[in-house]
Amino acid sequence: MSNLPDESFRDTIATISKEGKRNFIFPKKPVGKFYDKRKLVSYVLLIFLIASPFIKINGNQFLLFNVLERRFNIFGFPFWPQDFYLFVVMMIASVVGLTLFTVAFGRIFCGWFCPQTIFMEMVFRRIEYWIDGDRGAQIKLNNQEWDAEKIRKRALKWFLFFLISFGIANVFLAYLIGSDTLIQMVEEGPVNNLSTLIALLIFTGVFYFVFTWFREQVCIIACPYGRLQGVLLDNKTIVVAYDHVRGEGEKGRAKFKKNEDRQSAGFGDCIDCHQCVNVCPTAIDIRNGTQLECVNCTACIDECDNMMEKVGLPKGLIRYASEDEIVKKEKFKLTTRMKGYIAVLSILLIVMFSMILLRTDVDTTILRLPGQLYEEKGKNISNVYTFKVINKSTQALEHITFKVVNPKQGKLKLVGNQEIHVKKADLAQGTLFVEIPAALLESDNTKINIEVRQGNKVIETVTTNFLGPRAFN
Repeated sequence: MSNLPDESFRDTIATISKEGKRNFIFPKKPVGKFYDKRKLVSYVLLIFLIASPFIKINGNQFLLFNVLERRFNIFGFPFWPQDFYLFVVMMIASVVGLTLFTVAFGRIFCGWFCPQTIFMEMVFRRIEYWIDGDRGAQIKLNNQEWDAEKIRKRALKWFLFFLISFGIANVFLAYLIGSDTLIQMVEEGPVNNLSTLIALLIFTGVFYFVFTWFREQVCIIACPYGRLQGVLLDNKTIVVAYDHVRGEGEKGRAKFKKNEDRQSAGFGDCIDCHQCVNVCPTAIDIRNGTQLECVNCTACIDECDNMMEKVGLPKGLIRYASEDEIVKKEKFKLTTRMKGYIAVLSILLIVMFSMILLRTDVDTTILRLPGQLYEEKGKNISNVYTFKVINKSTQALEHITFKVVNPKQGKLKLVGNQEIHVKKADLAQGTLFVEIPAALLESDNTKINIEVRQGNKVIETVTTNFLGPRAFN
C-alpha cells in the first residue's frame, strides 16, 4: 500500500471555495504549552509595538519612521536623509538575517513575531472566541438565520473590531508623524485636522478589512515572504513537521480503538482525528507535508500532543523537525548555505556598526545657489550659497560660524545672523556669500574649503565649488 499523499491539495486553498467565493475558516481554539509561550511572546511584542512611539530617549522618539519629512529614529538615534546609506545597509542586513533564519528554522517568524499574526490570533481571534464561542459554536452561528442573538453578537464583535482597528491606526500614525504631533492633533480636535482624520479613517478601514474579512489570506496570498519560503527551505530546515514515518506505519492511518495493539496491526500512531486540521488558522492538513500556507504557529503541535496524551501514545507526532531528522534521524547542523549566509550577515553587521560609530554628530552641506552666476566686485569674485547644518546629537549646538580656509584670503558673510543655533535633532539652513580675489582662482570652477566652527572648535570642514571667470594664460 502506498503512503504517498494525494497531491491534489496543492491545487486549492482552504480560503477559496470551488465556486471561487470567500470561504471563512473557523479554527478551534488552541490549548497547550506552545500556545501559552506564544501568548507570552505576543503580549510582550504588543506592548513594545504600542509603547515604542511614545517612549523618549534623550528627547527622541524611540521609533519614528517619518517618511514625509525623511526623519527616522531607531532605538532613540536620529537618522537623516544624509544617513540613508546606513538605512540601506540595515535593511539589507535584516533581509539576510531573515533569510538565514528561514533557511535554518522555516517560517517561525510568521507564527511567533509577525504583527499580522499577533494581532489576528492574539487579539481579534480571542475576542471572537469570547463572543462567538469555539469552532463548533462559530460554525453554528455562521449558518444561523439573522435573529436577535446573531445580530447582537455580530454588532458587538464588529464594533470592538472597529475600535481596535482605530487604535492600531493611531499607533501607526504615531510612527509616521511622531507621537507629539499626534497628541497635539488630538488636543486640537478633528475639525482642525480634517486631512489627518481622513487618512486615519482610511488606515482604520484597511486594518478593519484585513482583520475582519481578509484575515489569513494576507499570509497565504499577499505576503511576499510566504512565497519566498518555497525557495529557501530544504530537507535540513527545522519546520513544524508531521512524522510520517511514525504516523503512517505499514498500513497507514486508522481510527483509535481501545486496547488495540496498533504496532502489531501495522497501523501508524496517527489516529486520523483531524484535530490538527480543525485547529489550523489556515485550515491545512500538516500531514500532507510542508505547505506554503503553514505559518509555523504550532497550534497543530499542541492539539496533536493533547490527543496523543488522551489515547496513551507518545507525544511529538507533530513537532519541530527537519525532513532529514524524520527520515534519516539526522540531528540539526549548519549547512554550507547557512554558513555562507552567516558570513555575509557578519560582514554586513561589521560594516553597519562601523558606519554608526564613525557617523558624525554634525552634517553640513554648502552648495551654490542653483541658476546663479558669479558676481564681480572689483578685484574679487562673489558666489552665493545655501547651507544646511544638521544636528544629529542630543545636545543643542550654539555659536556655529563658518570660515573660508582655502584660499585663506577668502571672505564669508552670512545673510542675517552671524551665528547659528541648532536645536538637538534639528537643522538650520540659510544663505551665505563667499568672496575670493580673482587672482587666486585657478580655473572657472575652483574647489574651496569652509570650516564649520562651534566657538573656537572646528567640528567639520566642507568642500564646495566656486565659480569664476575662465582663466587665460
